Amino acid sequence: MWKLQPAPTFERAKKRYEKKRPGELAAVLRNLGRLLERLDELPDCRAAQFGFLHPEPHGVWAIDQHGPSKIRLQETRLYVFPSGHDMTLHIITVGNKNSQASDLQLTAAFVASLIPPFRP
Repeated sequence: MWKLQPAPTFERAKKRYEKKRPGELAAVLRNLGRLLERLDELPDCRAAQFGFLHPEPHGVWAIDQHGPSKIRLQETRLYVFPSGHDMTLHIITVGNKNSQASDLQLTAAFVASLIPPFRP
């Protein structure tokens, strides 16, 4: 059974989105729920394929806001990292196109912090 592990960076970004962009936050969280439902059915998490799911560097996935909506939503990405060995989906941050470059730097640092340094 996959479990969610929100990072502190996500918790801060989530509070900002709850106030300024609640529709976008609800949309990416809905898509996160759809992804989580399917992960348990897959033999390998890398086999996950959805229209709202996009691969990013360092094994990170971006979940976008696409899906049923009566209003036009701003381009939004929820960045997650699937850790297959312990079946944890780390929720790193949420952002828009303007913050994409800094969000990807943040995700790279987050993933690096999960991987212990190699010692020969």
